[in-house]
Amino acid sequence: MTAPLTPPPPPHEPSPHDAWPSPGVVHPGTPAAPHDAGHGQDGPGMRTELREAAVITVLVAVTGVVLGLLWVWLAPRVPLVGELTDDSWVVYLKDTEGEQAVGVDGTFALLAMALGAVSAAAVFAWRRRGGVPLVVGLALGGLLGSLLAWRIGLWLGPGQDVIAQAKAAGKGVTFSAPLKLSAKGALLAWSLAALLVHLGLTALFGPRDPEPFGQAPMQKDPYGAPLR
Repeated sequence: MTAPLTPPPPPHEPSPHDAWPSPGVVHPGTPAAPHDAGHGQDGPGMRTELREAAVITVLVAVTGVVLGLLWVWLAPRVPLVGELTDDSWVVYLKDTEGEQAVGVDGTFALLAMALGAVSAAAVFAWRRRGGVPLVVGLALGGLLGSLLAWRIGLWLGPGQDVIAQAKAAGKGVTFSAPLKLSAKGALLAWSLAALLVHLGLTALFGPRDPEPFGQAPMQKDPYGAPLR
């Protein structure tokens, strides 16, 4: 017998056209994926977000002073009249068909929505990203600011004792009713407006998620269709 004259084939060498290596295989010298490099940063990052959310809550709540002052200044006055009957004072509305009471609630809601939009834009300009703690701090600050504005309006507005006001004004003399927020849902206007504006700004101008690690960009033809 004679040995075959054909030499054995050379060992297969990897070609640059071969498929990508298995995702689970890590070669020496290969840099870690971006998500692996940032692993372990959730703890300090969450503490920072909570600290920022607390600052946002306090600052937005303090802005409720501005809402209260604007409400006292811009809200329409509800006219009342006092009458003396059988040595007792009776107070009633001067204009029973007037819409001043609705205007008081509407003024508060519109001002709260405007301040909610401004506060959301300011928070987004400060931190151009979302995050649950920031959003919760913004909503909570808006609610606290609305409550503060409501109490300031009751404090700085016309007196709450209408009988005393009627006696001071005199019989048949018109005076202003105390500021009253009949629609308590207006207290949520600030928070809802802030959440919607912040969500819209984040969706339009917020940072985008990076491409998955190791994924090549898709090639497209001149007409924009992906190449197979």
